[in-house]
Amino acid sequence: MNLYEHTIIARQDTSPSEVKQLTEKYLSIIEKNDGEIVKTENWGLLNLSYLIKKNKKGSYIHFKFKGKGNVVSELEKIEAIDKKLLRYLTVRVKKFDLETNFFSKKEEVEKKEKPNN
Repeated sequence: MNLYEHTIIARQDTSPSEVKQLTEKYLSIIEKNDGEIVKTENWGLLNLSYLIKKNKKGSYIHFKFKGKGNVVSELEKIEAIDKKLLRYLTVRVKKFDLETNFFSKKEEVEKKEKPNN
């Protein structure tokens, strides 16, 4: 099985409940195609580097999963026609980094780094 990291960007006007529905929808697609979910992260509403379909921001959802190539092709086929998504990207990786949380708040990171005295 191959290891993949997959990120989707939903439109800025997508409500939190719709983001949850999108997450569940794509998780079920991965599982139906014999994929195994390792981790799901909701990075929240972030600024885009440039306008995409008149959107300045987007809701980012990141998946880490194991699967075969057919999982990715099926996932991207459905995402290409989904009007709620702005972009999607799948990257094949050699191993997962499950420790680092790139989009946590600075205060949370500082608390973890300071030892308790």
